[in-house]
Amino acid sequence: MRRTAFVLVTLLVALSPMAVRAQSPASAEPSKVLVVKVDGSIDRTVAAYLRDSIAKAEADRSVVIVQLDTAGTLDQDAVALAQRIHDATVPVIVWVGPAPAKAAGAGLLFLYASSEAVVAPGVGIGPLEPLDLTGPETEGTSTSAIANLVNGWARDFEKPTPIALPAVAVPAQGALDANIAQLAAASIPDLLDELDGTTVSTADGPVLLRTKIARNPGETPVDVEFTGLGPVDRVLHAMASPAAIYVLLVLGFAAIAFELTQPGFGFAGFSGIGMLALGVYGLTVVPSSWLGLGLLVLGILGMTADVVLRRLGPLTVTGLSAFVLGSVLAFRDVAPPIRISPWLVGFFAVSSLLYYGFVLTVATQSRERLTSTQRGLVGLVGETRGELRPEGPVFVKGAMWRGRSGDGPIPAGTRVRVRAVDGLVLRVEPDPDDLDPELPEPGTSD
Repeated sequence: MRRTAFVLVTLLVALSPMAVRAQSPASAEPSKVLVVKVDGSIDRTVAAYLRDSIAKAEADRSVVIVQLDTAGTLDQDAVALAQRIHDATVPVIVWVGPAPAKAAGAGLLFLYASSEAVVAPGVGIGPLEPLDLTGPETEGTSTSAIANLVNGWARDFEKPTPIALPAVAVPAQGALDANIAQLAAASIPDLLDELDGTTVSTADGPVLLRTKIARNPGETPVDVEFTGLGPVDRVLHAMASPAAIYVLLVLGFAAIAFELTQPGFGFAGFSGIGMLALGVYGLTVVPSSWLGLGLLVLGILGMTADVVLRRLGPLTVTGLSAFVLGSVLAFRDVAPPIRISPWLVGFFAVSSLLYYGFVLTVATQSRERLTSTQRGLVGLVGETRGELRPEGPVFVKGAMWRGRSGDGPIPAGTRVRVRAVDGLVLRVEPDPDDLDPELPEPGTSD
């Protein structure tokens, strides 16, 4: 009898974990949600931000919601990024929204790799190619290989197998019908309500989500943290597009060309250097045609040379032609979604003709007239119209100037002689011939 009781107790102890697992097939995830915003082309900055955010969520045991709006990666491994989402040990929910967001290329892979894919009404899903926006196709990755990978992800997470990999963009409902997405939600609060009580799969096993927002007393609140790129990363991300690089290069060269028409080196020059530096950084991220960039720079140099020569001639025409051709060729190999608009090229072509052909020429001529006038003031006699301590008003050659004394204060009404000119400031000293009766009247040359 005692042996029978011992056997029964042993069986109960052995079967109790199985009973617990049968009753609780999924662990309940703590109420922590990390919302990661991925917007625009996924360059090296955004890719690092996405990986770091997933690692942070794994350390904190948070649910990750990737708020996605992208046309693909930019010289980054799209498959490796999607695999990182699939291999996360915490639930990674990819939500394409709000409208009119899109998920194409690598963004489409993110939906397949996620624990749960969600779309907002009015978004666009697909196409798959190009995965990477630096070229029409992803080198070394065939569509059939990607299809096998996607189907494997679906089996791993027990999701319905996608009907097809879309070759064109499909609406949200089409993504739901094709098993690309599993849920629809118009906003983050709606999404959290939809996910509440859902069991999703992760690399560590199934997880029961508790994400409902507390609206009544006594309900457990959800800790939702929104994250995004830092200030420096936002600037670097903004520079990683052909249009931004093109604008920075054109404006940077224009600012430096303007500085060449002015005495000294001022704000325009430093601004031009800053814009060129950001443009060069962008060129390290976005592949470009060196032939196109070379023609672009040569065109600007040609137009600048005509400014130096004080004319609007063959160099301006040749330079403008090279500028337009270089603008077209510089980023011709990138995918259509991020190519430079022909309207932008046309706008800068017309603006460059007006700027280099007329504005800078007029500025140069004005500076030369001012310099000639300043040189003609040296040696003239004038009169102080206020005390110089050490600066004050000086009347010379029929006009009022700002004068500066280099030899102590000079009283008002003193006859002074111009010894040098610094920009628009006259360096003066009391006229040693002030008592000469034959001295010319103030404002005239002697």
